[in-house]
Amino acid sequence: MSVEVSAPSLIPTLPGYTYVDEAVFRAEQERIFEQMWFCAIRSADLDKAGAWKTVQIGRESVLISRTRKGAIRAFYNVCRHRGVKLCMEEQGEAARSFQCPYHAWTYDFEGKLIAAPNLTKMPDIDRDEYGLAKVHIREYLGYVWVCLADEPPSFEEEVMGAIEERLGDLKAIEGYDVANLSLGRRIRYDVKANWKLIIENFMECYHCATIHPELTEVLPEFADGLAAQYFVGHGAEFGDEIKGFTIDGSEGLDIIPGVGEDQDRRYYAITIKPTVFVNLVPDHVIIHRMFPMSADHTIVECDWLYLPSVVESGKDVTASVELFHRVNMQDFDACERCQPGMASKTYAKGGVLVPSEHHIAAFHDWVQEKVGDIAPTGEVRIGLTAETAPLEERAETLKRYESPASRAS
Repeated sequence: MSVEVSAPSLIPTLPGYTYVDEAVFRAEQERIFEQMWFCAIRSADLDKAGAWKTVQIGRESVLISRTRKGAIRAFYNVCRHRGVKLCMEEQGEAARSFQCPYHAWTYDFEGKLIAAPNLTKMPDIDRDEYGLAKVHIREYLGYVWVCLADEPPSFEEEVMGAIEERLGDLKAIEGYDVANLSLGRRIRYDVKANWKLIIENFMECYHCATIHPELTEVLPEFADGLAAQYFVGHGAEFGDEIKGFTIDGSEGLDIIPGVGEDQDRRYYAITIKPTVFVNLVPDHVIIHRMFPMSADHTIVECDWLYLPSVVESGKDVTASVELFHRVNMQDFDACERCQPGMASKTYAKGGVLVPSEHHIAAFHDWVQEKVGDIAPTGEVRIGLTAETAPLEERAETLKRYESPASRAS
């Protein structure tokens, strides 16, 4: 006689210290942010030759610029002579080259060393070898993605694969033509919370009925606690009386032509690890990019993208921007309220996930696999101790649970 064991209602989370300890954060910088494809800037931000932006990725400052031929290049923002930071500001425009403010070593937009005091008296210096150290780049969805790893992982598997896994088919995003949309609004949020808390919040909707009254008015099914990301290919449907993805449910802007009938009046949310959220609605796309700065500090840049004709005509985008801006503010406030509790002794072994949040356990397992088991002292634990028992309990629990995202269609 066989006994069927149902999935448990509660699954343990990661221990609290993993959200506050700087040793853990340093490991995440080294083994996640500096090894994976990281969405840095929107390509259109570099609108002319010599335009540049600096981005903090893990422990490194990266300089991204556009060449005279229109190509985009990325380099470590470090002079090869004495290690001076070349560009101190977040963005700017170089007339002809990048010059170190210390000893005037000068580099062209391809990163080649082109000048330095007394350089002609040192003919043995290879100007390419001593040029700026290059960073791997890819352009996708209208954004520049960079990877600091010596050998980058597959972009197709990590980035494009995440979209395919969520939507069920990579073609499902093609109709939104994200790369050719125009920036209608950008808001930068300074969040006093760990980056993992922000991802976990975005992935679940158990909190939606509590803190998102405007969102659940537009997407009534979210009031039931199941986020769209819970099911492969599912898009949350607008309410019967809702005309557009706006703060008051009023008519939206011009529909993106490639959006299919099955995608109309639906909202799709996608998480691309480690730090990107993509939100798709019929008339615009919202992209979140996270920049983890410390264990308890994350910068989030949010872009609202529309058809070029909408932006160029000067149409008012306030109603659509305000909906997700309000959602962002509500979410980030919740994350900031969580952050202090991560250091509480009552949360030392972590918390729990209810059934509608079980898919977040897969994210926790992914983090654990990438980072390993880092003790608060920064020492790597070998094996499991009484203190790490919650991780063992999670593993045993998950053996009896099959993620709904993996079986839904």
